[in-house]
Amino acid sequence: MKIEHIGIAVNSLENSDDLFARLLGRSNYKRESVEREGVTTSFYKIGESKIELLEAAKPESPIGKFLDKKGEGIHHIAFGVENIQNEIERLKKEGFAFISEEPKEGADNKLVVFLHPKSTNGVLVELCQEKP
Repeated sequence: MKIEHIGIAVNSLENSDDLFARLLGRSNYKRESVEREGVTTSFYKIGESKIELLEAAKPESPIGKFLDKKGEGIHHIAFGVENIQNEIERLKKEGFAFISEEPKEGADNKLVVFLHPKSTNGVLVELCQEKP
């Protein structure tokens, strides 16, 4: 496992892309919409890890609800795994709860699944694997 990325919910990708480009001294390498989740993302490479900025495309999306409830800030931490199905089974045996146990297509060419924050000290944890 490695830290694949940290997801940050933002009100505006335009403003946040400008801020993070200045902060990190580089431009984003990708912007992508994930329509099923109602989100638009912007990615920055930082060494072996990434920062993912998340803007709600729809107010009723999970990111829209997060922003309404908590405002801008860290939304989740994602761990890169070699075999997402094996990790789901391992973590279920360890007693972790999942939002959904079926991996789905996420941004940046990944299969993703989320652990429920109630089982991870209030932190939304994402597991992600490169799509084959």
